[in-house]
Amino acid sequence: MPTACPVCGLHYEPEVGFYWGAMYISYGLSVGVVVLTGILVYFLAHDPAVWVYIAAVAGVVVLLTPVLFRYARALMLYWFGGTCYDPKYAGREQ
Repeated sequence: MPTACPVCGLHYEPEVGFYWGAMYISYGLSVGVVVLTGILVYFLAHDPAVWVYIAAVAGVVVLLTPVLFRYARALMLYWFGGTCYDPKYAGREQ
């Protein structure tokens, strides 16, 4: 991840250890993914064996880890870092 935005120059880490809080956001997102995957497996596979639940949940969480990591950091910036989206900079590269 770059240290600053190439368009507006925003420094992505406002303070040392800022993203430690993103771990909690990522944990919450992961719990949501686990619950949703478990419900989908239950209804789509008609309550299979326990190993199917474990394999499905583990596979989905491992595949979505990069996405969850990125969105947790983005949410941390939006909620607590004072960052907001400005459409006039969208799609513009320096």
